Amino acid sequence: MPPMPYEAVFRFTTKNAPEIYRSLLPELSDEVNSRSEACCVLEGNEVLVLSVAAEDMSALRAALNMYLRLISVADEMQDLA
Repeated sequence: MPPMPYEAVFRFTTKNAPEIYRSLLPELSDEVNSRSEACCVLEGNEVLVLSVAAEDMSALRAALNMYLRLISVADEMQDLA
């Protein structure tokens, strides 16, 4: 795959980082859109790093909307538990 010119990286510091990471794994293993790719890693026990790259700005925005929403929902669910 050719390099993707658009990229965004987010670092979230939260006590729920491991749980959020595990909840994202199924989504990260499936190819959601051929125009974008995402990677998520843990840095220690409290930092979740989300990297999203895309061929165009529209694909980047769509992928970010999806992953940021998933992270938000996963974090909210941890607070309710």
